[in-house]
This record gives sequence, structure tokens and C-alpha cells, in this order.
Amino acid sequence: MYIPKTNLMTDKNEIVAFMRQFSFATVITAKNSFPIATHLPFFVTEKDDNVVLTSHFAKANEQWQDIDSNEVLVIFSEPHAYISTKNYDKELNVPTWNYLSVHAYGKGNLITETERVFEVLEATIDNYEISYRKQWDYFPEEYKLRMSKGIVAFEIIVTDIQAKKKLSQNRTVTEREKIIETLSKSKDTNEQLIAEYMRLT
Repeated sequence: MYIPKTNLMTDKNEIVAFMRQFSFATVITAKNSFPIATHLPFFVTEKDDNVVLTSHFAKANEQWQDIDSNEVLVIFSEPHAYISTKNYDKELNVPTWNYLSVHAYGKGNLITETERVFEVLEATIDNYEISYRKQWDYFPEEYKLRMSKGIVAFEIIVTDIQAKKKLSQNRTVTEREKIIETLSKSKDTNEQLIAEYMRLT
């Protein structure tokens, strides 16, 4: 990913927090030089100083067959907002787009043991809807086993992270304040979030 120095994110805690907040990401692999992508929810953990991304494919999605044979890329890319030139001091300007994005590269490993597949499912439940866990726990084991056989769980040990925070860092203080004010008043959640990130940058 092209990242100018002013837009480079280097704080690991900030990057991991971003990945956890915007965890519905795109996993990309290649087969015979042809890129393939799937949109999946990931839960992000840290083990032995490594960032680990865990998720699962529907078994019918053949992309799982390529997850452990090549380098894998997972893209986390929300929020984003159009930036109008109305926020700039001078008329001679062009509009742009503010956004945050993290590209995580790594080696994928399939999780095939039934017990570990259940751990992935239950960790996903705990991550996204803890209140559903009680309902899941009461399901018949036969039903849960049948559901687990319809997926392929996997994890990716991240070997390289490229993180970008493009938030008008190249503009004047006055212009940044105008942009924050404009986006804060928007009804669009993405724009409100970009304003909040700009305040913290």
C-alpha cells in the first residue's frame, strides 16, 4: 500500500484497536495468479507478540483451499469520507478522500480439529454477541457438530502490517478545523467517525 510518511500509522496498539473496531474485513488470496476475495468477520488477538486473525469460510467457498498455500492479505478499511474543497482556505484546490486502512499480510493455517473449530465459533459468538452464547450452549451437540462441519475455520499469523491514516495531515490548522466541523455535523456515521479520528490525530 502506498503510504506517505505523514500518513503512516506505527503504533501497534492503535492499529490492533482499529482492526478490532472495524473487524469485517476482506481476505485476499491468489490462485493461478488470479486474485480471489471474501468478506468475513475476524476476531483479532495477540499471541507471543504476534497479531493473529481468526475467522471461518463457508465450506462451499473454495477459497479456503488456498488459505495455507500462499501469502494471504486481509484488508481492514473503514471509515472514510469525501473532503470538499469548501473546507480549504484557497479556491485553487481539489477535493480528496480521508480514510484509515490496514493491510495485514501473513501465513494462513486451517483449523481442522473439531474442538478447535468449536473454539473459533464460540470465540466469534463471544466477540460479536455474548448474549447469544447462552442460547448456543443449550443447542444439541448433534446440531452444533452439523453446523461446524459446514465451515472451514482458519487463522492467519500476521507477518507484516501496513497501516495508513489519511486525515488531512497536510492541511493547515484552520482547514483541519473546518473539515472536522463539517464532518461532525454530517448525518453520515463514516464522516462523524473521520472527524473523531481527526480530533485525536
